[in-house]
Amino acid sequence: MAYREWKTFAGAGLGAILLAGLVGSAFADDALKLTELSPNGADACFGRVYDAAHLKAHPKQKVARIFFYYGHDPVSRPNEEPNANSDTSYNGFLTTTVRGAKAPEWAGGWCNHESEDDKSGPIRCGMDCDRTLASLKVDDKGRLILSDLSSDIYLDPDSEEQLGKAEYVRQALGSEDDNFRLDPMPVATCKAEFAWIDPIDPALGPPLRERFKPDQAFCYGRDYDAAHMSSHPDQLTQSIRVFSGSVELASYASGGDVANWPDGADIAVSVTTRRKGAKVTQTYSCQGEADQWRCAASSKMSDFSCDIAQKEIFLKRGANGTIMLANPNSSIAIIDLCSKAADGKTKSDDKVYRLEAMPQSACAP
Repeated sequence: MAYREWKTFAGAGLGAILLAGLVGSAFADDALKLTELSPNGADACFGRVYDAAHLKAHPKQKVARIFFYYGHDPVSRPNEEPNANSDTSYNGFLTTTVRGAKAPEWAGGWCNHESEDDKSGPIRCGMDCDRTLASLKVDDKGRLILSDLSSDIYLDPDSEEQLGKAEYVRQALGSEDDNFRLDPMPVATCKAEFAWIDPIDPALGPPLRERFKPDQAFCYGRDYDAAHMSSHPDQLTQSIRVFSGSVELASYASGGDVANWPDGADIAVSVTTRRKGAKVTQTYSCQGEADQWRCAASSKMSDFSCDIAQKEIFLKRGANGTIMLANPNSSIAIIDLCSKAADGKTKSDDKVYRLEAMPQSACAP
């Protein structure tokens, strides 16, 4: 159930990742506080283009062009954050082009000092799924040293299993694609490099925060037939519904702030499994972050023996009116959320769902 449509906050055609815990956002008014990278507070560009001689001498390096942009999004795109937080943004952007590629790939994240006061120490750029985009430091010549670049930065966390080892190795970066030394360059150079990137797929349509309204119910779901279940023996989910109904709308009306929609929005997820025919429903409280809704399990409707707020799912736009739901860390009630079976990453084939719009009656309690 892992679909290639689930992407990073990156251009269409790039590798996918399951979106999970986010590193704290940086706001526009303090996004450029890293004076090592930007002494005057302006956007900054670093890059390097490797010549044929270098690449011949380093056969395990796939990256032929690499640029790092510190500042405001050089490739503006729709996001799920509230209009009131429209200044919220990533402040670090990496783009690489490997040998023979027709276009670059890219990813964005938040760059901050790792110290408690966020004013000193190493600089780490974090990204979705609590992954590291890169570690940064500037040498005495003003060059940016970029390290800790993961070879699978543009791929799904389970890509090796999904693609097979040979294809995974082909798509991943090379073993020498790390510890880059990048030269300071004009901002226009980075913007031109990012301009190569394909635009967002128009089939995705507007953000969910525009598609769904604070005072309107919605229902999405999928019922898996016998043929699908037979071909996916490790999938537990027989049917699934994601919805906002009268209870969820009333909850938002009583305590939500429309100016900050979708932050504070409640949704419900109902599932039946191949093991149990009885429907189980769990409520989640959501907030918009980057191009997803991040939804934490809520105990509003029932009591739990554990802190289920740590259980999170993620919603994103899918193509042609669908939505995608990611369940990377056993956070859907196909199992007891407080059991040992729910510890860690999702072990069954219930990680990503593509859901279609349904009549509201299909999501009735």
